[in-house]
Amino acid sequence: MSEPVLDTAQVIAALRTQPAQAVALLRKAADRQDVAAQLLLAQLYAEGRGVAADPIQAMLWYEVAANAGHPEAMNQLGRCHELGFGTPCNLELAALWFRRAAAHGLDWGMYNLAHLYASGRGVAQDHTQALALYRRAAEHGHAKSMNFVARYLEQGLAGAADPHAARAWYRRSAEAGDFRGQAGFATVLADDGDIDQAEVWMRRAIAGGHAGFLRQLTPLLAAAPQPRLRALLSEVRARQSPAPPAATTAAA
Repeated sequence: MSEPVLDTAQVIAALRTQPAQAVALLRKAADRQDVAAQLLLAQLYAEGRGVAADPIQAMLWYEVAANAGHPEAMNQLGRCHELGFGTPCNLELAALWFRRAAAHGLDWGMYNLAHLYASGRGVAQDHTQALALYRRAAEHGHAKSMNFVARYLEQGLAGAADPHAARAWYRRSAEAGDFRGQAGFATVLADDGDIDQAEVWMRRAIAGGHAGFLRQLTPLLAAAPQPRLRALLSEVRARQSPAPPAATTAAA
């Protein structure tokens, strides 16, 4: 009789209260070739949840799960090779694993492979291939890819520019929750004179964006011809400011 498949949801719940036991169960299931357990174990090593963070172990378990056919593990293994996480950086191997993940229909694999084609890292630069991959991922509902489709169409990076189609993709990306897409859509709206909606979408982008994005957004807002968009710099700076220290009670 075959071993039962581990309930990974139960393991995740147990990590909060009994991390050692949960990881032991997970490792046992991973050793039994439970691919979902292998992927989760890799993620725990990558994040240092329930175990000490260990990039090498994370990469090795991603590799085991990827070789067993798990598309998400293929994508994560590609990221390990791309970033030099647990293994020396190897962009050609990154492209290979992103391509395998994409061939299995994984939108993140398509997106990451598109980035390599867009920048010419690990593969020959090819904007036509990049746009095709971004579009495939976007059609799977991948919000970040929608933003890149919009950017390619707006700038004509892989053919003639198509501002009307670009606007539609910016809107789809914004509505799907991508902060870069929200900023792009806000810019399009502002150029069209719809400052009210531009301000709404730019505020959403600022609220959801990470520190790197906010740094990139700062000079763009500073140069915006619309005073109401320039005024949003105060919100960007507020998000970039470190949080004040928590209040403490003096000992008696």
